[in-house]
Amino acid sequence: MNARMRATMHSEAMTIAAPALRRFIRDAFMAAGLTSSDAETAADVLATADEFGVTTHGVKLLPGYFRRLKGGGARPHGQPRVLSEGPAWALVDGDSSLGMLVGVFAMRIAIAKAALSGISYVGVRNSGHFAAAGYYSLQAAKAGLIGISVANDTPSVIAPGARQAVVGTNPFAYALPASRHPPILLDMALSTVAGGKVYQARQQGRPIPDNWIVGLDGLPTTDAGLYPERAALVPVGGYKGFGLALLVETLAGLLSGAAVTFGVGSWMFIPPDQPTQHGAAFIAIDPAVFGPREAFLERVDALIAEIHAAPAAAGVDRITMPGEREFENQCRAQREPLVLTSDVAQNVRLAAEMAGLQIADYLQALPASGSPGGAGQ
Repeated sequence: MNARMRATMHSEAMTIAAPALRRFIRDAFMAAGLTSSDAETAADVLATADEFGVTTHGVKLLPGYFRRLKGGGARPHGQPRVLSEGPAWALVDGDSSLGMLVGVFAMRIAIAKAALSGISYVGVRNSGHFAAAGYYSLQAAKAGLIGISVANDTPSVIAPGARQAVVGTNPFAYALPASRHPPILLDMALSTVAGGKVYQARQQGRPIPDNWIVGLDGLPTTDAGLYPERAALVPVGGYKGFGLALLVETLAGLLSGAAVTFGVGSWMFIPPDQPTQHGAAFIAIDPAVFGPREAFLERVDALIAEIHAAPAAAGVDRITMPGEREFENQCRAQREPLVLTSDVAQNVRLAAEMAGLQIADYLQALPASGSPGGAGQ
């Protein structure tokens, strides 16, 4: 083991090549009982988030998923299946499988049905936490379709004026395909910030802005250590975010027949042998039913160009579209190693220990500075 690798391993942060991180996640999932194909799929979901720079929804989540897979609350060999369907819709039972696998399964159905019917809805019940919602919308955009993905979660967000949580962060994501530009991609929790960012601040022992959470008295607090036991998240935009969270609850829970609000288990805190009963929904729209696909893509490109050309305020270098910085981060991750912050690196080491893997084996894949694909390029 060379000095550089020892320093990488024992420092708080961790530097790892993106392909090596993908292999590590895949191998950890296989150690938890997933087939190689399912492990590849789940690894792609998590690694994509890290490459995008969304580290709250990437490999950091791996120990939690590993516990649930080993405990049986997420079934390693579960088989998502279609319960009922029509030309433009389907209802899927996730069989308590890993949420990422159910999400990919359901979005593929939505894409196929939209290609035939123009638009489709696929509701999911009996699933689990599915990581970054934008991953699934992006699969539709890669197929030339508009994609929407939503999911419900155990309550952690207040209604305006309330002192306790009543809805989940209920993520909402959409993606629009383009031709000359990357897709437009928005992935957002319907709280002011995702709960993972508050956990991250709690782990790092740093204060948070006073519009992220409220305490049991309903008043704002900057103490991340209160969440989630003695604090709840604030909905983004007040009643606007709260209202959108209820729409997600309807599409993902009420309509699909999944559990809703407190019927959804916390994937991090309930015993690992218990299923969480998450719900989700996936919508795909084929623009080709309204006219030539290329004409639509050109209109999206024109919209992007128009917004890029908007005058920037003082101190702002450029106007960006939703998802643009994430795609730039992903391109950079193909040239330069990823630097995982201390909290993420800690979970990587924990996941390696849980899976019986040697993280040093994956850090050895780090290219030397100045070599092809290395940090010097």
